[in-house]
Amino acid sequence: MSSYKTRPMRSGDFAQIMQLEEQIFASDGESVLGPYYVRLCCDFFHDTCFVVESGDRIAGYLLCFLRGREAYCTTLAVHPDYQGRRVVLQLLRALAGALHDRIDGVWFTVKPDNQAARALHAFLGAEDVSVVRDFYHRGDDRIVSHIDHAGLSRMRSRYERLGLVPSAVLAA
Repeated sequence: MSSYKTRPMRSGDFAQIMQLEEQIFASDGESVLGPYYVRLCCDFFHDTCFVVESGDRIAGYLLCFLRGREAYCTTLAVHPDYQGRRVVLQLLRALAGALHDRIDGVWFTVKPDNQAARALHAFLGAEDVSVVRDFYHRGDDRIVSHIDHAGLSRMRSRYERLGLVPSAVLAA
């Protein structure tokens, strides 16, 4: 098993992220993120956008933005060669560490047929809120889900067991 390094996204990741977009999404018939969007993530939003590296190769990445005390997780992608190797968990740990005590809720959007992502969102405590029709283009529907403050509190013990957030220190 390879050793992995999780770190904030940086400017030099742009070309590899765009290549991964093509390999992961375009090969499956999906649209890919525009270069402007990816460039913004690499250059300006590195405090909430992360990559996992295996050697000099990016194995996966996570894009998230904050607006006030709400987080918007837009993309989590893992190259097929690294799926099932705990890359997702490492990305979630990095994100949880960055968001810990900074947010009151987390938003996700997902295609209705993306069962893996929907299962991950549900596992994290997200509840479906709505379906947005024609999200990116005609016929592109997305489920919007959310974990509110109460949900984050309810899920804290699970997050602690997974190592996503530090264990609560009980006062003596």
